Amino acid sequence: MKNKTKGKNMKTEMEKMRSGELYCFAAPELQESFERAATLCARMRTMTVYDGNYRKTIEDLIPGIPSTSVVNPPFQCDHGTGIVLGENVFVNYNCVMLDAGYVRIGRNTKVGPCCQFYTPQHPIDYMERREPKETAYPITIGEDCWLGGGVVVCPGVTIGNRCVIAAGSVVVKDIPDDSLAAGCPAIVKKRLNGKAGAEKE
Repeated sequence: MKNKTKGKNMKTEMEKMRSGELYCFAAPELQESFERAATLCARMRTMTVYDGNYRKTIEDLIPGIPSTSVVNPPFQCDHGTGIVLGENVFVNYNCVMLDAGYVRIGRNTKVGPCCQFYTPQHPIDYMERREPKETAYPITIGEDCWLGGGVVVCPGVTIGNRCVIAAGSVVVKDIPDDSLAAGCPAIVKKRLNGKAGAEKE
């Protein structure tokens, strides 16, 4: 009886991945998910947002994407099912979202070209890193943000509402609401008032 109970409570590798636990990315269910996303992303490389097949393809890749949100091809992700976009989100060309953990982007946010969102975290120990195992930590971007071109967002980072992240920045720590951040690693350079984008007195 104990074994049956234990079996029922065991998490799949997908469930472990989404909950921030160590998981095996070589598991068949994850390989199928990788293949599905890779196929759809490859299909999008031959499209523009004006293509008649674009909308169906992006909706297949990112279930639940609002009709007001746009992801410009080419675009690459690991699963697509880990991406959650709010209304009126705009993602420019050549974006990469490694969505082992959830990548959530709030409404009215603009993502510049060549931005990268990394949720997977490989083990630090090199012996452990030889195994097909990793953890994943979610990324959250608030509402009304603007990420300039080439911004990199690292695992587990939260960027607050109404933030501006300067082009080329590497965000390794949380950024509070109403901030202009820049640099590698990104630090807050200015605080914004959240209304007209002006600096607080």
